[in-house]
Amino acid sequence: MGRNTRKRRMPLATKVTAGAAALALGGGGLVWANFYASAHEDGGHHNRTKSRNAQIATINCPDVGQKLTKVPRGARKGVAKELAALDRQITDAYTRLAETRQAQAGDANYVDNAILGPLKSKRTATLDRIGININRAGGKAPRDFGRFARCQGVPVDQPDTGDGGGQDQGGGGQDQGGGQDNGGGQDNGGGQNNGGEQGNGGQAQNGPVADDFIRIEDVQPNSRNLPNGLAANGDGGSTGSFTTECGTNENALRNSDNVIVAPGVSNGAQHQHDYVGNQANTAFASDQDLANGDTTCQNQGDRSSYFWPVLRIQDGTQDIDQGQPGGGQDGNVGKIVAPSAAELKFVGNRTSDVVAMPKALRIITGDAKAFTNGLNNANTAWSCTGFEDRQVTDKYPICPEGSSVVRTSAFQSCWDGQNIDSANHRTHVDFVEADGTCSNGFQAIPQLQVRLVYDDIPAPQIENGQVVNPFAVDSFPEQLHKPITDHNDFINFFDEDLMNEMVECINSGQDCQ
Repeated sequence: MGRNTRKRRMPLATKVTAGAAALALGGGGLVWANFYASAHEDGGHHNRTKSRNAQIATINCPDVGQKLTKVPRGARKGVAKELAALDRQITDAYTRLAETRQAQAGDANYVDNAILGPLKSKRTATLDRIGININRAGGKAPRDFGRFARCQGVPVDQPDTGDGGGQDQGGGGQDQGGGQDNGGGQDNGGGQNNGGEQGNGGQAQNGPVADDFIRIEDVQPNSRNLPNGLAANGDGGSTGSFTTECGTNENALRNSDNVIVAPGVSNGAQHQHDYVGNQANTAFASDQDLANGDTTCQNQGDRSSYFWPVLRIQDGTQDIDQGQPGGGQDGNVGKIVAPSAAELKFVGNRTSDVVAMPKALRIITGDAKAFTNGLNNANTAWSCTGFEDRQVTDKYPICPEGSSVVRTSAFQSCWDGQNIDSANHRTHVDFVEADGTCSNGFQAIPQLQVRLVYDDIPAPQIENGQVVNPFAVDSFPEQLHKPITDHNDFINFFDEDLMNEMVECINSGQDCQ
């Protein structure tokens, strides 16, 4: 699918249990529809007994957004709206699967006739509109674009790994990299066991589940070895750093938009983001709006936008978005917890100086759909204070008393020298190679590292295979709130003088604020 989805070997600190079977199915927009009743409903034990006979199914849809690496600039906004419509269609199908358990049990053709057929029709119309947008702008829609309309219903206990609706995914779907190496043949925690034997935790059929958590003491030190690591600089090259102080979202500025991937689409993310820095960030914000926006950063020359999905504690309480899009309507339930610390640091390159970022540069690190797309763009690091040499990708950490949850993200730090964005929001930037260099003529830019600390998250408890009071990252409903879907977003709106000061600081080996 382009530079950022070339095959990468990604050994994980812990085996990928929760998403293993999904990743092994060949990518695409897998939707895990868990039909088990929650152990929190109607007394728990009774429903847990009944749930052993309940049905689990998936819907396998091609991830069209990962296919579109060449979209004319003039068509991108229209295409983004149609891609958001495809996301909504999958969400609606997932919801219908979860709400029609009894009908499916009584009719073997129900899923095909009532869910997959209508879904294909909707996707066909949307794909037609995407193709028209591309062609009208002087581009060329992918050949046989309509083949991406068909989705497959796949029983979890008998996954369909043959050629089908979600198999032809290009680089984004065929090449699962570490996902296949770490997931193939393993226990399907995310589907059978976590639903049937464990129930589905606080989200009541939408995750997380007990297998999504691990005691941080059980993680081996220095065992996370994703290539998208944090050590961008070292003894050589540009060794300085620049820290910007922008608060922890004390203003509680949140929305479920994403102006990068779904400009002009309200609730395009289908999950809430915390925002620090720029205060004008909505789906409808233009670059001019952002350039003129207020900022929470201490240095007013930094009007950049930093945003990430919120964390929630599922302790039975609800937040103000309980019945709203991006909140309860999209399966995101529980009390939102703001970080107690949000550290934003830019570092250099191990082998060379860095150059200034262009204004309005957009970078997304991680993948909100990693549970279904595979590990190629996953870039999650979960840990606990006092244990930060132990990081996990596919698990939420259970921290001991006195230790806090930590989320860390390291952004791509190689830029193509021309574009502030790309059609798939990835190919204009890249991570450094193993030796620290930028490949294919890309230039080294300051690498943003975001470290979020949460003091107010009590450690979840695992009781009889059930997770009690779990916390989870907001996500698209079909992603089941898996920790591997964590991601982080950045739009550069440093003024020119401050950006040049950052570059000089980093290249001269200083640590500045």
